[in-house]
Amino acid sequence: MTILGEKFKEVVISVLPITIIVLILHFTLTPLEIPLLLRFLLGAFLIIIGLSIFLVGVDKGITPIGNLMGSTLTKTNKIWIVAGVGLALGFFISIAEPDLHILANQVSSVTANAIPKITILVIVSVGIAILLSLGLIRIVYNIPLYKMITVLYLIIFVIAIFASPEFVAISFDASGAVTGALVVPFILALGLGVSSLKKDSKASEKDSFGLVAITAVGAIISVMIMNIVTQTDEISGSLEYSISESDSIFRSFIHELPTVAGEIFIALLPIIMIFLIFQIVSFKLPRKTVSKIFKGLVYTYLGLVLFLVGVNAGFMDVGSVVGFSVASLENKLYIVIIGFIIGLVTVLAEPSVHVLTHQIEEVTSGYVKRKVVLLALSIGVGMAISLSMIRIIIDEVQLWHYLLPGYFIAVALTYVVPKLFVGMGFDSGTVSSGPMTATFILAFGQGVAEAIEGADVLREGFGIIAMVTLAPMIAVQVLGLIFKVKSAKGGIKADDTELSG
Repeated sequence: MTILGEKFKEVVISVLPITIIVLILHFTLTPLEIPLLLRFLLGAFLIIIGLSIFLVGVDKGITPIGNLMGSTLTKTNKIWIVAGVGLALGFFISIAEPDLHILANQVSSVTANAIPKITILVIVSVGIAILLSLGLIRIVYNIPLYKMITVLYLIIFVIAIFASPEFVAISFDASGAVTGALVVPFILALGLGVSSLKKDSKASEKDSFGLVAITAVGAIISVMIMNIVTQTDEISGSLEYSISESDSIFRSFIHELPTVAGEIFIALLPIIMIFLIFQIVSFKLPRKTVSKIFKGLVYTYLGLVLFLVGVNAGFMDVGSVVGFSVASLENKLYIVIIGFIIGLVTVLAEPSVHVLTHQIEEVTSGYVKRKVVLLALSIGVGMAISLSMIRIIIDEVQLWHYLLPGYFIAVALTYVVPKLFVGMGFDSGTVSSGPMTATFILAFGQGVAEAIEGADVLREGFGIIAMVTLAPMIAVQVLGLIFKVKSAKGGIKADDTELSG
């Protein structure tokens, strides 16, 4: 129960700032209907309970399986097994990711099911599987991370030339959404196991960073290729509001429960089957250990169901309505300011961000203070959401106007910063786009796009997660550059042999 209490505290700190902002807006600029407000509060409660139980389940079930898989692959010492198992695990773990389910559901809803939810889930999971496999191979063959990132992003920008703007936004959002609370711990555990193939402990530490970043690229490439192959260029989107028609606070929650419960059971079943097969063939764990892992998987299932029911039935609607209401005000500056505040408090409250900042302070022996990292990340994410709001308001500003120079800077920095900061920087983007970004902020942006004349929900409503993912990549690497300069002035070596093995 102690672990559950810790997770509960983390999640409350993460969800509370958005809840407070909504309540402030309700009593000032954008009053909500009482049934809708109560649904939001009930949804927030379910999200807190569900995410807390889910994170305990990940620690007790998903992460141990990842560690076991990684160590088993290490023992085989055969690259084709590493690649093959990486493909299978990448597909099945990503198709169960809750943040990806939220994004896929939004894409399906906005496009009136022209792009079905299952299509996004499968396409993204295929991309994740392929890149996870390549990422594991990179660790085995000691391919420098910055070189692989350069090649992958060159491929992305070439493909993006032929993809429609709507799908460029969705593809980058999918990359941020799929690397959520389920996928990231599993991939980190798997990568740590495979990187232990190396005898050099510093090299293993370096290679444990960057695998998530490489894997996330698979979502971008796969969605854009789907767009090019299927030629789905003429799709537009809109939001349908049926909120005021429902007097019942509980009806939507009851309606969502069986659908979500069935989907999550099907999504987690392959992971359970793979574990059982490996248990019989290779793991041969004691019954008590197996029982603990299954208990963790049950927690994962129950937590996911509660979390997604809370999101779908109570949280997303309010995000859209608040965005629509703020954008309907005469002064559009409110949109930019509120977007900045939401970004600021969201990233500060994200538990994974605090883990990352402690890690950076520890690795740099206190030269780069975690408070400085937190400040840089919060300002970066706040600006990312503000810029996203400007893109929605001003029709001439497009997503690629941000992403092209942004990723050029991010990739260029990989050649000059200490190499450990390359993996940290690109991985930090994934931890910043957490549950609140995939839920409330995504819905908020789509509500704004629906209200702004000339804006399209599909084209402008997506791309916010992409911006939130990009900002930390630059911020953390810039801090790495500062650390390098400070170390040189202080007479301390900060070259690649010190920082990256």
